[in-house]
Amino acid sequence: MAEVVSVVFRDGGKVYQFDAGGVDVAPGDDVVVDTARGADFGHVVRSSEQLAAEARAEGLKKVLRKATAADLRSIAAHKAIEQEAKAACGQLVAELGLAMKVISAAMSFDGGKVTISFFAEDRVDFRELALRLNDRLRRRVELKQVNAREGARMIGGYGPCGRRLCCNLFAGDQEPVSIRMAKDQSLPLNPAKISGCCGRLMCCLKYEHDVYVAFKKRAPKKGAIIATPAGEGKVVELLAPMESVAVDLGEGRMMTFKLAELSSGEEE
Repeated sequence: MAEVVSVVFRDGGKVYQFDAGGVDVAPGDDVVVDTARGADFGHVVRSSEQLAAEARAEGLKKVLRKATAADLRSIAAHKAIEQEAKAACGQLVAELGLAMKVISAAMSFDGGKVTISFFAEDRVDFRELALRLNDRLRRRVELKQVNAREGARMIGGYGPCGRRLCCNLFAGDQEPVSIRMAKDQSLPLNPAKISGCCGRLMCCLKYEHDVYVAFKKRAPKKGAIIATPAGEGKVVELLAPMESVAVDLGEGRMMTFKLAELSSGEEE
C-alpha cells in the first residue's frame, strides 16, 4: 500500500499528489518534495490516503522530508529577492511600454531561478524585457503569462460577499465555471452581477449548482398547476435554497410551500 498526501505550492491553486514514502506528515505541515523541476517547498492540505500501489498515478513523486528550520529560513530569505524582482520588472514594463501587468515573482527553492508571472489580454513580445531583467537581477529569469482568474488567485482580495476570493481561499479550486450554471440558478445574466474581480464568471456559481439541478428535478415546473395544503395553485417561483416553491392560489393569495408539504398535482 502507498500513502499519498495532497500538496499545494505557494499560493495554492492546483493540488498535487505525492507518495509520503514513510515520512510522517499531516495537513498543515510544510514539506520538501521531489518534482520534475527538482526539490520544491510545499504545504500539505489533505491527509494520507491509502492507495494500492497498482492504483497509484504513474511516476508519483515522493515527499523528501518535513521542512526544517533551515528550509524555512531559506524561503524567508527569498522574499526580499522576489520583491526586488517584481519591482524591477514593473519598472521595465513601464519603460518599454508593454501592455502587461506584473502579478508576482517567485524564487525557485534552490535559488537558481526567478519566475515572474504577468497578465496580458494578448500575447506579448517580452524578449527585450527578459534580457534586461537578467542583466539587472543577475539571475536566471523566466516570464510566465497567466489568465485573469489565475492572476486574481495569486493577488487575492475580497468578493462582494465580504469573504476572501474563492480561487485564493480553496486549494485546488480549478473547476471551470459556465454561464449554464447562472441560468440553472435563475440569476440575472448581467455580467456586472455574476462576474468576479477578475472579470470572469464568479467561482461561487459552481458551489450551489448541483443543489439547484437536483432541486429542479424534484420540484414541479414553474407554471405548473399543483395541489397544495391550501388548495390548487400555480407555481410562480422555485426557491431551491429553501427547498420550497411559491404558489399563486388566486384571489391575491400567494403562499410558499416546502416540497415535502406538497401532494401530487398534475399540470394543466
